[in-house]
Amino acid sequence: MAVPITEPAVGLGGAGALMFIDKPVGDAAAGFGRPNITVVGGFGTDNGTKGAFAGDMRHWLDDRVKTLVAVMQGSINLDFYGIGRDPLLDRDPKSYNLDTRAAVGQARYRIGDSPAWVGLGYVYATTTVGFDIFPALASLPDFQRESRVGGLLPHFSYDSRNNMFTPTAGNYLEASAGIFAKGLGGDSDFQRVNLTGMHFRPLARDLTLGVMGSSILSYGDVPFYLRPYVALRGAPAMRYQGDYTAQAEAELRWQLWQRFSLLGFAGAGRAWNEGGWSQRAQDVTTGGVGFRYEIARKYGLHMGIDVAWGPDGPAWYVQVGSAWARP
Repeated sequence: MAVPITEPAVGLGGAGALMFIDKPVGDAAAGFGRPNITVVGGFGTDNGTKGAFAGDMRHWLDDRVKTLVAVMQGSINLDFYGIGRDPLLDRDPKSYNLDTRAAVGQARYRIGDSPAWVGLGYVYATTTVGFDIFPALASLPDFQRESRVGGLLPHFSYDSRNNMFTPTAGNYLEASAGIFAKGLGGDSDFQRVNLTGMHFRPLARDLTLGVMGSSILSYGDVPFYLRPYVALRGAPAMRYQGDYTAQAEAELRWQLWQRFSLLGFAGAGRAWNEGGWSQRAQDVTTGGVGFRYEIARKYGLHMGIDVAWGPDGPAWYVQVGSAWARP
């Protein structure tokens, strides 16, 4: 696969990867018979961001156990706009670099014969942070240092989608957490909680409605680069950060002709800090249009381009599968 990168936060570039996908199970019910997937690749953009990654998702014991393993090394260049609204940084964001090496492993177990899973994982990462900071921000933590995070990843999910790549019916619910501690290999104690829900419904033979809502909550001594951010098409990654975030997005897709489809989407999100819903809160609304082409009928995998508008202007994204992808 060769996929352009158009994320406004890191600039224009591309990712190349070898992806191996098992043959689909033809008679599997929704939420069952997912393929095993292995991927190895690399990426780079015109702002100097670059890296490599590898991952494997595999099913065992007649689809009762699922394992996820991934490793990544990258040098990522971003801009810092503050945690919560900061008028000074809004006008003059500060550039920084994350040189990261990370590995994660997780095992999930199916609950009975249901599409629900429980799991536990572990993640370890080392990150060297280089930050050009000026005196007005001297009260913030020292950003030019190496930090380590190590933590457990408890997970629950319910997945009745009829397709994991481009679903047209079903639900996805997820409650997961990251419990990070010095005793688990890191150098700080903090927690992150993620709640996500999706619903896909066919409104007509060629018309599908999808809705998504999610919230990420962070507590404790969280490294600034792991604070949650509003993740919507049209909002640059890491642009709207806070101690907590909440967002929702809706998408309507019309299967126009054979393998071609058109879609429209709109979303809204908020990032806010501890101490109040409105204290230094940042509100974001986005929307846009896109098209898809079904590149792999056996898997129901669609690929295409979205053009989105948000507070920071227009942006375009190359999408492989759903914009709300979950393994």
